[in-house]
Amino acid sequence: MQSSTRQTVLVTGGTGFVGRYIVRELLTLGQPVRLLGRSGIETEALPPGVEYVPRDLSRGDDLGSALDGCNTVIHLVGVIEEDRRRGVTFESAHTESTRNMVNAAEGAGVSSFIHMSANGARPDGVSRYQTTKWEAEEIVRKAGFDSWTIFRPSVIFGRPSAGRPEFTTRLVDTLLKPLPIWPVFGDGKYRLQPIAVEDVARAFGQAVSDASHRNQTYCLAGPESFTYLEILVILADAADLKSRPRMHQPVWLARRAIRMAGPLGLLPITPDQLEMLLDGNICEDAHYKRDFGTAPTPFNRETLRYLRLRG
Repeated sequence: MQSSTRQTVLVTGGTGFVGRYIVRELLTLGQPVRLLGRSGIETEALPPGVEYVPRDLSRGDDLGSALDGCNTVIHLVGVIEEDRRRGVTFESAHTESTRNMVNAAEGAGVSSFIHMSANGARPDGVSRYQTTKWEAEEIVRKAGFDSWTIFRPSVIFGRPSAGRPEFTTRLVDTLLKPLPIWPVFGDGKYRLQPIAVEDVARAFGQAVSDASHRNQTYCLAGPESFTYLEILVILADAADLKSRPRMHQPVWLARRAIRMAGPLGLLPITPDQLEMLLDGNICEDAHYKRDFGTAPTPFNRETLRYLRLRG
């Protein structure tokens, strides 16, 4: 059932990699958009017509006024890495920020809450990233909204904005380009199912305008899964890089090295990220394809052409 109402949508995390695509999708659909984020954001870089309200998500009592006139919240805030020196933890970014936003939205009479989670979110996850994402989901599901939708994307790829690399650009820049030998943790056969950022944005846009997606949790994934070894080959080809030798490292040794060096920023992967990589990132996405009537974008040289254009 399509709704013709065009009401203001409050978006948190709308200046991030995925958030920018979602905001553009909402504007294309004619939805008025209000962004909530930290003070100090360069608002002149925002798309025309987007309203910006600076608020601190760690302070739940400061959020109510930002919701005036809003009936839908899209909550995107999250981190893939902690920065404990700045007080950024998985608990603060995922669980606490979601609780504060949900409480404020309920208090303001918001009826629809659309939440960004992650594939692999579960109470017994292999990482605190996954378990805190699950805790945030539970906060949303147990709230009193008329409608909620939770999306769990697999790894997301797409052209990033300056200073906001996604997983393909990070792999190319920190591993494939600089290293003469490409390290592989274990056998490299763990599988990933990348999804294009444009497909993720379209799903969020549809969830705003189509009530049939209410009270559902969706896994978002691309049309095909690949082993980590296959991902390296695809990315090298897309970036016009010559293939290089691989060096397989025992998982126990990789864990030890990353526990010591990863948190210090000496390696492009943290202990949590290693465990999630080894766990794989694929999902059964028939539910998503059926309800959204979409054919997900393939992960190949053509759709990764931005890796060549970056220079």
